[in-house]
Amino acid sequence: MAKEESRRSPVTDAKHRPGFQTAAPAVVLTIAGSDCSAGAGLQADLKTFSALGVLGLTAVTCVVAEVPGKVSRIAGVDPQDVREQIELCLTNFPVGAIKTGLLYSPEVVATVADVLEEFDRLPLVVDPVMIATSGDALLQPAAVETYRARLFPRATLVTPNMAEAAALTGRSVGNLAEMRKAGEQLAREFGTRFLVKGGHLRAGEATDLLFGGAEMAEFSAPFMKGVSTHGTGCTYSAAIAARLALGDHLEEAIAAAKIFVSRAIHEHFAWQSSSGEIHVLNHNSGCSQGR
Repeated sequence: MAKEESRRSPVTDAKHRPGFQTAAPAVVLTIAGSDCSAGAGLQADLKTFSALGVLGLTAVTCVVAEVPGKVSRIAGVDPQDVREQIELCLTNFPVGAIKTGLLYSPEVVATVADVLEEFDRLPLVVDPVMIATSGDALLQPAAVETYRARLFPRATLVTPNMAEAAALTGRSVGNLAEMRKAGEQLAREFGTRFLVKGGHLRAGEATDLLFGGAEMAEFSAPFMKGVSTHGTGCTYSAAIAARLALGDHLEEAIAAAKIFVSRAIHEHFAWQSSSGEIHVLNHNSGCSQGR
């Protein structure tokens, strides 16, 4: 073997020296439910964080028995246990952004709001997980008012899908014009930025609309026909939080996250099961976006 080829690289040598440390990544905390099929919830968040090069921390709010297309059972975690998880993470790690997913009960929503008031300097992405892709209700009805009073006004960004925007405004939200009216109402009511997601438009483009800035911003990607996954909303909001922790401005973070989730859908995995074909997001498809 030539002398040059046999020489170990400085990086390899360094990693074998005692005390070697790599540069610490940005850190993001997800406060969300656990999905046993790992396509949504905090499992999807962790996959997203890893793909984008940030370290993910978790605070588990509930345990969900589900597979794509079906939610079978939800069991909540004691609010005091949720508080302890969040406080331990925030006091021991340099968290750069926080994302909330399924909080499930009004008691957990209130607990999360209480804790986050002490850390109001951090970017907060609130995914108001109320209704699953399958149509199953996920959030206890009484929790909605706590979201409205405590979390939405505190958020950097709220990311409702069309069904959630309809539930929050009492409006019909089935097309772009109705998305605009709902988004304008929500941003005005809560004084924060709202990204109304149009992934269920079933049109040629999956278009999301951002409200609350100087003017509305639009983010579009080709709609993927024939693909039925779950966890797209979780992945999208997690990617936005990751990009905020990496230093992106909000619109930059949304644009990068839109590309990431679109790739994960386009390059999805598929299996045949007893209930038909199952589609699962491919979070590894967007690894090149990490820093």
